[in-house]
Amino acid sequence: MARPSPERLLLASYPVRTVIPTRFQDLDAMGHINNVAFAALFEDARVRFNRALGRMDRADGLRAVVARNEINYLAEGSYPDDVEIATGVARIGNRSWDVAAVMHQHGRAIATCDTTIVMTHPAEGSIPADFRARLAEVMLRAG
Repeated sequence: MARPSPERLLLASYPVRTVIPTRFQDLDAMGHINNVAFAALFEDARVRFNRALGRMDRADGLRAVVARNEINYLAEGSYPDDVEIATGVARIGNRSWDVAAVMHQHGRAIATCDTTIVMTHPAEGSIPADFRARLAEVMLRAG
């Protein structure tokens, strides 16, 4: 996989930032954060991001699932230091949207994550206009 573009590695390219603590149980035998923990850290930030957008709980009637999740590992992560995950919407489709994120630790990018989320309910139609507008508010910023 090619290294992400320089803009993708900058915290300033993303509208939302979340600081998440690492856990001792996230370490592998080599003493750095393991790949499964990277996925869980990105998931935590993405769920917080989606919930902040609204309409992503059962009461609002909009349901969606992760259709694709791709992580690009750039450097080792360490415990006990927090990670900062910056998140934004990279693409809005008819029934799906892409969430892009970068994970930083010690002032440098250690991973990126690209996730495609597909609306499953309502089963017909496109992303509701109010939610589409909300997604547009948190698009990635130009480098």
